[in-house]
Amino acid sequence: MITVHHLNDSRSQRILWLLEELECPYEIQFYERDAVTRFAPPELKAVHPLGKSPVLTDGGATIIESGAIIEHILRHHGGGRLIPSIHGPDYGAYVQWLHYAEGSAMLPLILKMYVGRLGDAGAPLQPRIDSEVANHLGYVEASLAGREWLVGNMLTGADIQMSFVGEIVGAFGLSAQYPNIDAWVKRFQARPAYKRAIERGGTYSYA
Repeated sequence: MITVHHLNDSRSQRILWLLEELECPYEIQFYERDAVTRFAPPELKAVHPLGKSPVLTDGGATIIESGAIIEHILRHHGGGRLIPSIHGPDYGAYVQWLHYAEGSAMLPLILKMYVGRLGDAGAPLQPRIDSEVANHLGYVEASLAGREWLVGNMLTGADIQMSFVGEIVGAFGLSAQYPNIDAWVKRFQARPAYKRAIERGGTYSYA
């Protein structure tokens, strides 16, 4: 049985969404952040030494990192769904988005979130951070022009992996500046599987 070690207000939510899209049976082990520090509880370190979420356990395997977890689930439980053919023209773009989400796109967005909490102390960094945010969101916006999904003509694991990048645009109040991203976010949030994942995992925020 698959178990998702799920931390509130974390990127493990998208793993629940993937499993719901596949209608794949799974269990959730819930963990709560410290109300003051917002750190994950020490119990997660009993699952994996880094003590981070998401963590997936599947039989004897313990997997960390959202991209690796998505690849594992689709390889072992996907039955060819939510992934382009490895021999087709879209597979390279699919792999790129899987890595781009956490390798490049999320860093300036996370910096914007945390540096923004510093007030005046963080002000000298804001212009550079805002420039990088605009650079990356502009790239995603252009990539979604005339498209419903990031790769091919269907939802894939790439959209699920990139979903937090899209949602944080709204959290920053930037949706009007990026209408293609906004439409894409509304599209995937309307999916029944996405809604079921929220029902099971709970609502989350970027605060």
